[in-house]
Amino acid sequence: MTGVNFDGCDAFMANPLDILEMIAGQNEWPYERSNDEEITVAVSGEWCDFHIRYFWIAEDNLLQAAAMLDMRVPKIKQAKILEAINLVNEQLALGHFAIWTEDNSLMFRHSNMVGPDQAVMAAACEKITDSILTSSNKYYPVFQFVLWAGKSPEEAIECAMLDTVGEA
Repeated sequence: MTGVNFDGCDAFMANPLDILEMIAGQNEWPYERSNDEEITVAVSGEWCDFHIRYFWIAEDNLLQAAAMLDMRVPKIKQAKILEAINLVNEQLALGHFAIWTEDNSLMFRHSNMVGPDQAVMAAACEKITDSILTSSNKYYPVFQFVLWAGKSPEEAIECAMLDTVGEA
């Protein structure tokens, strides 16, 4: 992800979705801007594609984001995935994983209060997006190990968090 470049943009932006639209364009990520309250951005991750929906609630100065991971949680595995989610969420400084109950998909959510200062707003938009992408890419294998390899949440975290040294 590249930093926001405001060259050629003289207007003050009071809506962080304007900044997110610029970030998507500068990174060549496909996006759809529905209105002044919502934008959806598609980003290719290390393990899957993410569809990040950003919601701007102007009266509360609140920017919310939800990234849907390309993963459904069968009812039979839900308890183990929830246990893994709890263990992973304990390690996160920003945002959290959850299961979207409507379709049992795994998601990463983050909310942030955003002030009117354009530079601060841009930094917050970048931080939220970076947090989503970093955490989703890092922990996606944990959930895959639980769902498809039959590992316990503890084993899945241990397997997924192995740091490799050198190159093969």
